[in-house]
Amino acid sequence: MASTKDYLEYILEQLDGIDGISHRAMMGEYILYYNGKVFGGIYDNRFLVKPTKSAKALMPDAPYELPYEGGKEMLLCDNIEDREFLSELIAAMYDELPAPKKRK
Repeated sequence: MASTKDYLEYILEQLDGIDGISHRAMMGEYILYYNGKVFGGIYDNRFLVKPTKSAKALMPDAPYELPYEGGKEMLLCDNIEDREFLSELIAAMYDELPAPKKRK
């Protein structure tokens, strides 16, 4: 099941106060970036983030879920109503995220 544009718009609205957020559509889902680094995505209308040390520390009870068959496990972020928390989460994750890969 692909994610809906309505859910994407809702998540982007929750992240609206964070400068540097962008997204890209990919095969019916959406990859989310913070200052050019991938931090998570929207998969089957679920907001998933990479399981960095910071993300695991801030969401110790978050379940691991597969974004798609064959993908690496990610953390389900279900605290999407708390914009302050989302801002703290994404900022804390930033230094732990890999640099973007250079395109050929």
